[in-house]
Amino acid sequence: MLLTCGCAKGCMLASSSSVLRRQHFLVRSLCLGGGGNRKGLNDIRSMACDSEAENVLRAIAPPLDQRKVAIVGGCREYTGAPYFAAISALKIGADLSHVFCTKDAAPVIKSYSPELIVHPVLEESYNIKDEEKERISGKVLAEIDKWLERFDCLVVGPGLGRDPFLLGCVGQIMSHARQRNVPIVVDGDGLFLITDNPDLVSGYQLAVLTPNINEYKRLVKKVLNCEVNDQDAHQELQLLAKQIGGVTIMRKGKSDLISDGDIVKSVSQYGSPRRCGGQGDILSGSVAVFVSWAHQHSSGAGVDSTSQMNPTVMGCMAGSILLRKAALLAFASKRRSTLTSDIIELLGRSLEEISPAC
Repeated sequence: MLLTCGCAKGCMLASSSSVLRRQHFLVRSLCLGGGGNRKGLNDIRSMACDSEAENVLRAIAPPLDQRKVAIVGGCREYTGAPYFAAISALKIGADLSHVFCTKDAAPVIKSYSPELIVHPVLEESYNIKDEEKERISGKVLAEIDKWLERFDCLVVGPGLGRDPFLLGCVGQIMSHARQRNVPIVVDGDGLFLITDNPDLVSGYQLAVLTPNINEYKRLVKKVLNCEVNDQDAHQELQLLAKQIGGVTIMRKGKSDLISDGDIVKSVSQYGSPRRCGGQGDILSGSVAVFVSWAHQHSSGAGVDSTSQMNPTVMGCMAGSILLRKAALLAFASKRRSTLTSDIIELLGRSLEEISPAC
């Protein structure tokens, strides 16, 4: 369990804050110093404030391994998010990355990359008549059921949208995945679905929720019936995860807080001061791969520092530290023009620096 001593927690938070302030100062100096100022970057990267997260990543990442990940998301309005999640999984080491999206989104997502396997099977309300909904819902589920057992992890939510019929189908997909013990990472509009229907993941310890601050506020209001208390963030997150039956929740922020209801972990490595849309999608795809690796590691682990840790917590820690390192490298090169695609291109290099493939 997390230390509950007020003094101990205060010291931990104070230490984390001082590290973040130092990292922010170094990044600011790097920006002011021009493109040739590599010393500032090296100083930031050498600050081992998240050695635990890096150790977890090294422990669970196999030299080379075949993992199959699926993204459930992508609609008329949103095609970038599922692509970012799916391609990030490939860049980290997934063998295959599938995207289950609406028919309107499929040609666009296919055009982004030939490496992705895109299934145009989801439907939105505007496209079907009321009397056809039951039949089409069954058809969607039957199509996805053919694939579910092949996947090592399912990511639900990137670019999903909030169409009621579509969300209803996705809720059933999650239930089917749960019956087959497929780990599920829920992000984006998937969290909108979960906030309205917490029972979809309640008690499922292979589920990971990755809310940003606004999504977290809605979840706290729904489950705990109160407002977010930043002064007691660790205990609140721990209680929230416990109330949803031991799911793992990663509260994204300046420091990513991760809890499964028993422990709370924090990843505070400084990333990029430039916040571009799509980084959460990178994280969801990354966490999917790391969660599947972590479960494999735990099933055959000997006695080491990670052998008793929840695999979903380990997967979240590894995904968080990798994204932050890749974002920092991207910002050092691109500065104000840093885009999500720049970060994705540096995922492989960042992973290799922490845990070489061979």
